[in-house]
Amino acid sequence: MVDDLADEDTLRGLDDDAYHEQVRKLGDELAALPATQDTLIRLCRWAAEHADWNVRRLCVETLGARFTHAAEARRAICEATHDDVDWVAFTAIKVAGEHRLPEAPEHLIRISGWPSNFSRPDRARKPVGCGAAFTKAALWRFFGTTDPEELRVLEDRHFQYLRDQIEATRRTPDLSDAVLVPGGPFMAGSRATEIGPFRMDDTDNPPRVVELPAFWIDRTAVTNERYARFLAEAAGSTRFAHPDEPEGKDHTPAHWRDRRFNGPSLPVVGIDWYDAWAFAKWAGGRLPSEDEWEKAARGSEGCRYPWGNDWDPARAQCVLSAYEVEELRDLADLERLLVRTSLTWPPRPVLPADALPDGASPYGALQMAGNVWEITRTNFFSRQDMQPLFKGRRSKEFMNRPEAFHVLRGGTWTSPPVCLTTYYRGKDLLTDRHNEVGFRCVYDAASPAEESRA
Repeated sequence: MVDDLADEDTLRGLDDDAYHEQVRKLGDELAALPATQDTLIRLCRWAAEHADWNVRRLCVETLGARFTHAAEARRAICEATHDDVDWVAFTAIKVAGEHRLPEAPEHLIRISGWPSNFSRPDRARKPVGCGAAFTKAALWRFFGTTDPEELRVLEDRHFQYLRDQIEATRRTPDLSDAVLVPGGPFMAGSRATEIGPFRMDDTDNPPRVVELPAFWIDRTAVTNERYARFLAEAAGSTRFAHPDEPEGKDHTPAHWRDRRFNGPSLPVVGIDWYDAWAFAKWAGGRLPSEDEWEKAARGSEGCRYPWGNDWDPARAQCVLSAYEVEELRDLADLERLLVRTSLTWPPRPVLPADALPDGASPYGALQMAGNVWEITRTNFFSRQDMQPLFKGRRSKEFMNRPEAFHVLRGGTWTSPPVCLTTYYRGKDLLTDRHNEVGFRCVYDAASPAEESRA
């Protein structure tokens, strides 16, 4: 009887009066079903998947009325708070609040934010819709107070298990080969309106002052030797994977068997953004933002190159040294040279990651100009942290999406000197794996108070 009443094709073919009568009957039948595991499974499935939103709503109501003792039911109700039809979501929010489901706050704060914030009397407010109102009411009911100070304590207590989980998996970074970048402001961007024949204007990276907290950054780009240690531990595991990482991804670099690029002391190349993100998590750090990268490269005074304001070919590996040419007049000259590149030439494109110490940045980071481009966590177009949502899709399906491009910094062995300036912004598709691209990691620095206690 219930299956007949909930049949999608039947419901779709009814006129309005017959439809609402059938929905009413279905509600009565669902309420009368025996409280068995089979009923629970059916209700959870329909709450998530049924094509008719009124059926999903009725299932959420029934789960709330009869099955909140079951973890499966609570999960289904919480997931329904994100249903794309408003009254399914509103029903789930109200049920979650009425029954004070312990799993609910993690879902509800995604809708409204933290109750300790929205409950503050001095917080700027604007009119909200039903969803926000229902969510706030549900969170206040769950925590049993509207006092922001009490709410903060209760929030911390409720989510302690998440902090415990994070702490249990937190990896202590090895800072023995990292350099400290002190907190404070620095000059970012460029005042130049034109740079030689390759033309980059200041609209791409306009001059500005950026304030950053202190952080550590790898002294060198991640080497093949260090990356191999990550591979040995991460093999066959998704422990360090980004949530959006493609299914079955192999973190082995594309050029792992190319003798020109696989020496232990050379920077690892042939990796994509997901590989670099996973390595950074394994290392107890993260990918740098482009602002962090730029400050580490140029210092607080805003140097044009890591070593100063004047170009010095002896301090960086770029297209001139890699291809053993003295000068490139323009872009066409550069491209005529690059199309001669082969699987064997140039024979020594990259240098060891710790080479050319005279080219160090003000903080001691090496080869932040040239050798290999370096991946950041910043989206090229939005200038915010990358937030990829491409899982299950092939690269060609999103290769024109702005969300799929991260910022590259520093230039590489195929770059002219202009790309090696500390403010030049390159970009790459997050799934591309080039022999011109590597990365380094950054790590949070302890606060002065923490350092004084150490």
